[in-house]
Amino acid sequence: MAVTIKNVAELAGVSTATVSRVINNEPGIKQLTRDKVLEAITKSGYRVNTIARSLKTSRSKTIGLITPEIANDFFMNIARGAEEFLGRLDYSLIICNTNESIEEETHRAELLIEKSVDGVIIIPSTNSGSHFKILTDAGIPVVFADRLTEDFEADAVVVDNQNGVYMAVSYLIARDKNKIAFIGGSPKLSNARERFEGYKQALKEYGLVIEDQLVLIGNFHVDSGFKLMKQLMELKIPPDQVFIANNFMHMGAIKYLIAGGYKPDNSPRIGSFDDLELSFILGYASVTVAQPVNEIGTQAAELLLQRIEKNRDEAFQVIRLQTDLKIFRMR
Repeated sequence: MAVTIKNVAELAGVSTATVSRVINNEPGIKQLTRDKVLEAITKSGYRVNTIARSLKTSRSKTIGLITPEIANDFFMNIARGAEEFLGRLDYSLIICNTNESIEEETHRAELLIEKSVDGVIIIPSTNSGSHFKILTDAGIPVVFADRLTEDFEADAVVVDNQNGVYMAVSYLIARDKNKIAFIGGSPKLSNARERFEGYKQALKEYGLVIEDQLVLIGNFHVDSGFKLMKQLMELKIPPDQVFIANNFMHMGAIKYLIAGGYKPDNSPRIGSFDDLELSFILGYASVTVAQPVNEIGTQAAELLLQRIEKNRDEAFQVIRLQTDLKIFRMR
C-alpha cells in the first residue's frame, strides 16, 4: 500500500497541513518541526510528487470539490456549474465523495492537500466544519456551496432558503387556510433549518398554529419522504396540504401516494423545495421552489478564484441567490 501524507503526519506527530507546508518549503515552520517531517518522509519512504510541488509555487490549476453524495443529481449540477466556469479558465476539477461522513470529509481534504489543489469547494454534510481547517492551514482557500457550517468561517454561495419556503407556503395558505404539514430535513444542515424557518414564518403571518404531529423531520432521502408521507396520511385527520423541503423526500412522498392509490385530485396539495420534473409530469405538486443550481456552482468557483487571486485576509462573504416560485396548478 502506498505511503500517504497522512502516514507521514502520524509518524512525525504533526498535522497533514504541516507536512504539506514542509513539502512545499513554505516559511513559518520551526526548524525542529521541519526536521521531524523530513525524517518521517525518509523513514516512511513517502514519495513527494515533485511535479505537483513545483506547480504549487505558482498554480496547479486544479480545484477540489467535496460533496456528500456523488450520485445526487442536485450536487452534481452544482459540480457541473463549477466545472464549466473553471474549464473556461483552464482549471480542472477533482470531485470527492464523502458519503455524508465527517471522517471521509477529513480524509478527502487530506487527499486534496496531497494533490496540491489551489482551492476547494465544499458542500458540507453537517453543520460542523472545523475539520476543514486543515485546508486553510495548508494555505488552501475554501468556499462552501449550498450549506454553511457553524464552527468554520469561509466564503459561501447559498440560496435564500427561508424566503423561498415562506413564499411557497404563503401561496398555499392564501388559497386554502386549512392545516399545512411540513416534511423537513435534519437541523444539522443549515439549509434544512432555514427552510423550516420559512414554514414557521408563513404560519405565524397567517395566524396558524404549528402542530407537532404535522411537522416531521427526515434526512433528505427518498425513503424518508416515503415514510413520513405515510405517517401523515395515517393520521386520524390527514393534512390537506404538505410542504416538502427537498426533491428526494418529495420523490419519496409521491412514491407513497402512488403506491397507496392516491390520485392527484384526492391527495394533499403539495408544495416542495427544488424544481422536480416529476412534479409537473405526475400532477401532484401545486407549487415548487426552484433553485439556480448551476449558478451556485458557477458563483462558488468564481468566488474561490477571487480568493486565490486576492488577499486572503479580506473579509469572508456569503452570497445568497434568489429562488423562483413555480406554480403548476391549484385545485
